[in-house]
Amino acid sequence: MTDASELVELAAEIAREAGELARTRRAAGVEIADTKSALADIVTEADREVEVLIRSRLAAARPQDGFLGEESGAERGTSDITWVVDPIDGTVNYAYGIPSYAVSIGAVRGEPDPAEWQALAGVVFNPMSGELFRSGLGDGAWLGDVRLRVAEPTGAGALLATGFGYDPATHAGDLARVARVMPLARDLRRAGAASLDFAFVAAGRLDGYFERGLHPWDHAAGALLVTEAGGRVGGAGRGDTPTNALTVASGPGLYERLRALALGE
Repeated sequence: MTDASELVELAAEIAREAGELARTRRAAGVEIADTKSALADIVTEADREVEVLIRSRLAAARPQDGFLGEESGAERGTSDITWVVDPIDGTVNYAYGIPSYAVSIGAVRGEPDPAEWQALAGVVFNPMSGELFRSGLGDGAWLGDVRLRVAEPTGAGALLATGFGYDPATHAGDLARVARVMPLARDLRRAGAASLDFAFVAAGRLDGYFERGLHPWDHAAGALLVTEAGGRVGGAGRGDTPTNALTVASGPGLYERLRALALGE
């Protein structure tokens, strides 16, 4: 049986190295390499370089494991472990010099599908703040020596976060979802890096988070942070799992109301 703590330790070591590479490349200047799903959804050369670094370090340490990365796609391994990686989550922030981006590394057991896998380890590292959030299955969620715990909103309402897709055709639907959810909210944040939104929910800095358009690498690490901090993560997928159509994360007292409004139920 794989020891989750060993996976967390490895992910944290690699995330720090990868984050330092991203930070130094940003200081040297950003070169836009390509676009993803829409013209505004960019890839930088640093994204690719950082993912190559992460993949090579994981392959050296655990050559039998699989890999699912935002930039290089999926490769099955011979073990039952797959690493799910976003090398620079918040690429547009990164390109513009906004210090809200992160390296996200998760390890899951089973099929590399959020509806099927069991998350074992998750690390989210912000190179600009130096904060490294980590969690292992059954071991809690941590920031340094501080164990994290989700918050529950007060009578003043919930501090929520969300994001919007880069395809203009999706904006009206995203804004309609925000309008449905706002009666729950004290205020709304839109920081531009899903992994950090999950980490902030786990740390109690946000009461909840909802977004359409997330991919497995956006939430593989962050979702475990939330659940290990006592929260809930789900969405529009079968069995209330995160999907591209909707992902929701919050403390248990808020979750059902937030999910229902985000879904329009």
